[in-house]
Amino acid sequence: MRHNRNIVLFIATSLDGYIATEDEQLDWLFEVEGEGDNGISDFYSTIDTVLMGRKTYDWILKADDVKEYPYSDKASYVFNRTDRKDLEHTHFINEDVESFVQKLKEQPGERIWLVGGGELVATFLEKGLIDEVIMTVAPKLIGSGIPLFQKGDYQVDLELKGVQTFNQFVELHYIVKSTNR
Repeated sequence: MRHNRNIVLFIATSLDGYIATEDEQLDWLFEVEGEGDNGISDFYSTIDTVLMGRKTYDWILKADDVKEYPYSDKASYVFNRTDRKDLEHTHFINEDVESFVQKLKEQPGERIWLVGGGELVATFLEKGLIDEVIMTVAPKLIGSGIPLFQKGDYQVDLELKGVQTFNQFVELHYIVKSTNR
């Protein structure tokens, strides 16, 4: 276990930069021919904590194929703007994102997965909290939807660490070199 753990944005996107349609659907993503699980289980084995926004959390629980919370074997934190009681596998966070994440990064452990969504990603970018970006690009143009990178007060310099293909998907792995903070 190490201290100063990395926050990793690991996410899939359409070629035109959307993580879901306007009505929060991902059908377009599952229409693409991948390979195995497209590297998800390999990545998942490198983390011990997941972070997400409340909208992403609610979407996961409403998904048709979800019978139980999929990250129950990891520490799970959901950023929420209101007070909400913790559940068995989920801690709801209603405090300053930056100070919470800095404390979390200083604890012993493995990498931390920033699952999404778009609003939380923008906040993390503005605060300079993301250390790595691993995005899997689907060969789909969906024209509109929920953008992966929302407008915000950030500028981030990245360094390409690796490229991997999973049939029609391309995974781009970047290390954050610097932010405008």
